[in-house]
Amino acid sequence: MSPYPSAKTIYARTSSPGVAGAAWHSLLWLVIANAIGVLIAVLLLSPSLNKELGEWTYGRWVIVHMNLELYGWSSLPMAAFLFKVYGADRGPLAQWCRPALWVWSTALGVGTLSWLSGQSSGKLFLDWSGYARIYFPLTILALWLLIAAALVSGWNSSDNAGLAARSAKVLGLVLLLVVPFLIYIASSPTLYPAINPDTGGPTGASQLESSLIVVAILLMLPFGLTRRKAERSRTIAIAWVVLAAEMVLCLALGRTDISHHRPAQYLSLGSLLLWLPLTPAYYAAFEWHAATRRWRIAFLCWWSALVLTGWVMFLPGVLDHFKFTDGLVGHSLLAMAGFVSSLLIFVLVELLGEDGWIFNQTWSFYAWNGGVAAYVALMFTAGWREGFDPAFTMAPGSMRNAIYDIRLLVGISLLAASVDWFVWATKLVREPSLDSVTSAQEVTA
Repeated sequence: MSPYPSAKTIYARTSSPGVAGAAWHSLLWLVIANAIGVLIAVLLLSPSLNKELGEWTYGRWVIVHMNLELYGWSSLPMAAFLFKVYGADRGPLAQWCRPALWVWSTALGVGTLSWLSGQSSGKLFLDWSGYARIYFPLTILALWLLIAAALVSGWNSSDNAGLAARSAKVLGLVLLLVVPFLIYIASSPTLYPAINPDTGGPTGASQLESSLIVVAILLMLPFGLTRRKAERSRTIAIAWVVLAAEMVLCLALGRTDISHHRPAQYLSLGSLLLWLPLTPAYYAAFEWHAATRRWRIAFLCWWSALVLTGWVMFLPGVLDHFKFTDGLVGHSLLAMAGFVSSLLIFVLVELLGEDGWIFNQTWSFYAWNGGVAAYVALMFTAGWREGFDPAFTMAPGSMRNAIYDIRLLVGISLLAASVDWFVWATKLVREPSLDSVTSAQEVTA
């Protein structure tokens, strides 16, 4: 039996308008970014088409694609998370959630036009320049003011009970306040060069440092989403102890520019392999909505693949072969479209509750995850071949063209899955909430 509503019925929305709206806006930008990704894949196959685009050529569309994936799709689900954690999606302030989301989306639209017009700081993911550099931080500040007001208004409610919970929310609010100012400052082309000639690239210490930040986020995330199981408290404690130990190891390595051929560098990075069994065990220690199961499995599988391949690709000889090739492109997509996207959908499904069915249609689930797996395999293949022949991806050839042809089809598969989710999310936000209908299950249209 299909879990999807028929054309003759309307299912009452059980999630808050703020969370449902955040899901809609994030999926809107996912669809747009994926459509641009398909355009980029076409331009790689037929470079002559750039002549038809005037100034809006491949180089400018790539910037738009990456920034919309980060600041649109990857960021707005976290706005839904903040709405719930701080209670902004409940009470009198709930009416301001959707306007805040529209302000955010407008800022991305302004940024898109500025990047297509050639305005950029030249820094990857910090391309904000000119008026867009001012507007976007102000957008983040507006969202911060909303959740700050929610925290103050609900200070004495049961949702904020407990000194530890209140302290964590205040600390989180303080840290979030720094974000818009950091983005504005870091986007300045005078602060530091877009390409730093004084560094030799990533080291084991720097890779471990950035990875541990991701691990810390993974460990903190459940506390804002659900409750822990009392009988699994030991697993949770072990995970935090391991994180603390690895942080000490990271500090001991220092931040010097040193070769990845040094055993201390790749062996210390290998300590991340502990999280292959530990992360699934950690997430099993919490109570999750039944609808999250397939996406919980998906993000944990992609996380394991990311950690394992990340360490293998850093090893001496392997990194030397894959550096500056499509192999690293494949690994980046494994991280963003595989791990991060699956994690974001998992979070949205948990936040949406019963409304999380919009992400659980079988064909779109496999179209997305199968597409990501195929893309990664294609890029790893191209990168390995490119390591022997640097001209492989630059000079058209039968194998190179076949890889890029299949990559285009894979991009279309990812786009189709995102369109499916967006269509269902659009129907969801147009439906009445559970409070406004006479039946808790379904009403006849």
